[in-house]
Amino acid sequence: MPDAPANNTWFTYFPKDYRWSAAICGMLTGAQFGATEIGELDQVGRRLAKKLGDDNHWFREWVRMADRVRELGRAAERKKQNLSAASHYKRACNYYQMAERFRTPKDKKALDAYRKGVNCFQRFARLTDRPKIETVEVPFEGRKSLPGYFVHAENTRKARPPVVVFFDGLDVTKELQYMRGVEDIVRRGMSVLILDGPGTGEAIRFRKIYLRHDYETAGSAALDYLEGRKDVNAKKAGVMAISLGGYYAPRIASMERRFKACLAWGAIWDYYATWEKRIDQAFKTELSVPGHHLEWILNAKNIDDALAKLDGFRLDGVVQKMRCPFLLTHGADDKQIPRRDARALFNAVGSKDKTFKLFTVEEGGAQHCQRDNLSIGTTYMFDWLKEKLGA
Repeated sequence: MPDAPANNTWFTYFPKDYRWSAAICGMLTGAQFGATEIGELDQVGRRLAKKLGDDNHWFREWVRMADRVRELGRAAERKKQNLSAASHYKRACNYYQMAERFRTPKDKKALDAYRKGVNCFQRFARLTDRPKIETVEVPFEGRKSLPGYFVHAENTRKARPPVVVFFDGLDVTKELQYMRGVEDIVRRGMSVLILDGPGTGEAIRFRKIYLRHDYETAGSAALDYLEGRKDVNAKKAGVMAISLGGYYAPRIASMERRFKACLAWGAIWDYYATWEKRIDQAFKTELSVPGHHLEWILNAKNIDDALAKLDGFRLDGVVQKMRCPFLLTHGADDKQIPRRDARALFNAVGSKDKTFKLFTVEEGGAQHCQRDNLSIGTTYMFDWLKEKLGA
């Protein structure tokens, strides 16, 4: 891969392309959870460098690697080497979904790649020896449902342990969320319900459940579902979400009082203002996905329509209602969301028990959602959840 500038604070493999570099950095840091192999990532990275900025090239190369790793999984599964197969399938899922994330509108090739990724994850879930993972459907607004995974708590004797509801962000998925540390949450004695909420993952791709500002509808649906299970304590439920989830989780916890803890993994304050600025700059700023991704997830006619639909995505006047313990984590060198937005959110939250953890460049985890040092962030956050939910 191309060398990063010596004075850079994070892994910038493509110095002229923030989006590609951010994606590569996020994949690298997921290696500790079996999401990638650095050798496979390096092979793709060297080929990507030949056509920088070409998202079709990005798609082809990651699908190529995903196909290769999926075949390793198939070969191992045929030999009944289930743990080896599970390991390969997990990585293949990551590569398929990272291939597809920049391809909008979602054409047949994109959706086919995405389906392969979901299938690979479900094969991983079936073949792994731990943790126990169920594929679930959470009823949502009548005949609809939100797809998810229920991951069972470990290292606990409680018949009904606490549970964490984990929502994604602007461009994340429940499978990618799992590879950001869910195995470490359940090791701390908490079960986890991971969901593709409105505007993300399978919910938008295959069910046309678009992004919406009243995300508490999804949070309430999750709790209603958990209250029907006999293997968790829904009265000790926390909610967390990542990136744009810094809007989802605080909104949910402020409007749905049954949640006993709220974790915002990255700050959002006024999402309308955030995108208004990005549009004014013609998207020539730090973005994790192409600008037109916004139109797709909002089912907007054009970018002006998309911006109008973001009018309700503001937390002022909402988070003042929050009463449960609240943790906000943010990176001091976050290029996507400024520190002042994090401070505004934290100051406005009405909870008496609230903590703002700002990760510095010196300690690590200073980039967006701690992608430059994932374990620095996850250990802090997951220990906080364990304490607040009594695991």
